[in-house]
Amino acid sequence: MEKLNDYVKTAEAAEILGVSQTTLRKYAEAGKISMRRNPVNGYRLFKREDLEAFLQQLDAPETAPPKKRRKKSK
Repeated sequence: MEKLNDYVKTAEAAEILGVSQTTLRKYAEAGKISMRRNPVNGYRLFKREDLEAFLQQLDAPETAPPKKRRKKSK
């Protein structure tokens, strides 16, 4: 069962991620990070677990897609 203290507001979430509140809002709007709304006041809420997963995703090494070989023109 989820508890309200499993969530943080925008300012704290932005601090955890090391980004501005505006950037965090843009991430949420773009679907890069999950966001919920407090049913009472409509504030954005971010689950601590989701923030940690997002940070781990950023730390993961990127694997480059294999390069396509071009046919040589004659």
